[in-house]
Amino acid sequence: MRPIPASRANVYTGSPIDRASNQRDDPAFITAAFTSANARFVPVWRAKSLMQGAAEGTPTAVFLPREFAADSLEGRPWAFLGLHDASPVFTYDVSDLEDPLPLLPESLGTLTDIRATAGLLPAHDASILAHARGLMHWRARHRFCGVCGGPCEPRSAGNAMACAQCGAQHFPRTDPAVIMLVTTGEAALLGHSSRFPNAQMYSTLAGFVEPGESLEEAVAREVFEESGIRTGRVFYHSSQPWPFPASIMLGFHAEALSTDITIDPTELQDARWFTRDQLRAPESVGIALPRADSIARRLIEDWMDAV
Repeated sequence: MRPIPASRANVYTGSPIDRASNQRDDPAFITAAFTSANARFVPVWRAKSLMQGAAEGTPTAVFLPREFAADSLEGRPWAFLGLHDASPVFTYDVSDLEDPLPLLPESLGTLTDIRATAGLLPAHDASILAHARGLMHWRARHRFCGVCGGPCEPRSAGNAMACAQCGAQHFPRTDPAVIMLVTTGEAALLGHSSRFPNAQMYSTLAGFVEPGESLEEAVAREVFEESGIRTGRVFYHSSQPWPFPASIMLGFHAEALSTDITIDPTELQDARWFTRDQLRAPESVGIALPRADSIARRLIEDWMDAV
């Protein structure tokens, strides 16, 4: 087994945003940016983002100028994302509204789940919308302090929270998860879970990294726990932000040291070895591969092409 390089960038990577993190705590800078005529605003409504062309299969993100955002922005959680071509970019959450369309009229676009566009969004748009969605999800779930239970207030232009009662600082969290394609010779291991939205989908194994555990150790543990397969060498492939709601996927190819499968039924309904030819025509064996925008799909495709 040898390392297999990533063939291209993963979806949701390559953001054009300069996060300007050194300026988040400068009130004068943030005030000027927030009120600038060049400012652009990215609304988030219950995990959906504003797009045009989604129904036609040609989605693009809608970044609202201040005059269009003013009514829906008032009194709602917001955060500074950074600078794009010198224009300040902010996100804000309108999830409190049962119907946001009066404030976000349909002429501006439709509210669509990013993942429903299946990689059709332009790369820069996808990365910005994912950033906005992940940050607003974190804000919505950190209104109270995990230390004392007191109310939290936004800091660093919405990129941090501070407890008004005990002063504890809280920052956005990203949970590391390993995702790996286990292979032996011409065969790759894929599993099916009842959690998958597609009843035919088989995908790579994955799991969260535990405290005190290296990434390589997490790969070996998760593969063995879910499938009973022992692994040897592990090669890093690439990473993908997956803020749905708050993960970073760390992709690997792993060498199988055994082939007898014993699944954990609480994690998987089935797991099988598939050849490259079978995965090139998955319908021939009655399965579907992971969604096009996922790192799981990229791990599989790059392995199939590495001959």
